[in-house]
Amino acid sequence: MGKSQVLVKIGARISHLCGMMTVVCGVASAQLVMTGNGGMVRLFGTDQAILETPEPRKDLPCSVTPTKTAQVGFDLKFHGGYEVTVPMKELSGQENLLTIIFRVTPAVGDATYFIQRIRVPEIDEDAKGEAAFFGSFDVGEGKYKVDWLMRDRAERVCSNYWEVDAQLSDKDTQMALAITAASVRQTETEYFRQEPPVERETDPTTVKILLNYAPQNPRSSVMRPVDTSALVSILRNISRDPRVSKFSLVAFCMQEQKVLYRQENAEKIDFPALGEALAKIQLGRVDLARLADKKSDVRFLTDLIRNELGSSERPDAFIFAGPKVMLEHNIETETLKEIGSLDAPVFYMNYNLFPQITPWRDTIGNAVKYFKGLEYTISRPRDLWSATTEVVNRIQKSRSARIAQNAKSN
Repeated sequence: MGKSQVLVKIGARISHLCGMMTVVCGVASAQLVMTGNGGMVRLFGTDQAILETPEPRKDLPCSVTPTKTAQVGFDLKFHGGYEVTVPMKELSGQENLLTIIFRVTPAVGDATYFIQRIRVPEIDEDAKGEAAFFGSFDVGEGKYKVDWLMRDRAERVCSNYWEVDAQLSDKDTQMALAITAASVRQTETEYFRQEPPVERETDPTTVKILLNYAPQNPRSSVMRPVDTSALVSILRNISRDPRVSKFSLVAFCMQEQKVLYRQENAEKIDFPALGEALAKIQLGRVDLARLADKKSDVRFLTDLIRNELGSSERPDAFIFAGPKVMLEHNIETETLKEIGSLDAPVFYMNYNLFPQITPWRDTIGNAVKYFKGLEYTISRPRDLWSATTEVVNRIQKSRSARIAQNAKSN
């Protein structure tokens, strides 16, 4: 079997469907890592036999919908997984415990084992609908085989088997993925974990990032996971480039018209501190004073750009990042003139999943255009990777030209 590990996937849920209402009535347990002597996985004999026999079983009636073609996310990892549904009548009665065990085996290499335990509360005998559970895992490029089973306390078993294909398209082959080929990992559930150390170049290149931490839909009262993942991935991709050595970060939220977090001239972005600060936003709250002031939003953005681009700090580049900010008024040209000419280039990494819906330039984009900056639309992982690569290349080129010009002047 080779060296392997057993992991619990966090975040599974049971959905009790009653007419049009969905009630979440169960969650998965905390993560466990199970290894035996020498790293060997030890399973019950019956579980091992079921995994080794690729014949689906339905002692416990269930329907498994697997992800057979893994997709690359903004975190530059391939994501695989499954959804399993069970008729509620099969779970009715006293509390139950569902145990899911599956292994993911690359075409070349050892299997990684996962375990997911789901506690089911007492359910009425006449309960209707289905319970739905979800699981996921991350892989590098390659082909994988998944052997999967679920059993309840009565030892009824449901099993399934499928293959997963994780291949970059011809257009994406230049992307540097976050997981090496033929590798299997547990899905990260903590968006703001600290980044591993990066061995940076000695050339002291500095950037100031202005992140609009806001949902893609300006009327949304919550940050969707896809929005959080994309925005944090923009920061991580910039922070992982060894050519950038110093970071200043200003995280703000246009909905709240507030600066949420600030970090000055640091050697790395403090993601845990950033996450703690961003967790305090309250998108659903409405400030009556702001509602009465029709220009409070553009005034907030104007002050932010004036203060951050016009400060005494002189980074090698300014990078705006976030979803589009479609305001009724643009920042006045006279205000932008007050900032003066910038020695550093300005970039805008615009997170926009549906560029065809809002193809026109937003308020931040207009300000960036005034400073002769460049705007990049981030709709897919490929866009993020290529934009980050080009932005850092341009920063390096601009910095080298400025140093050469200063040397010539002296």
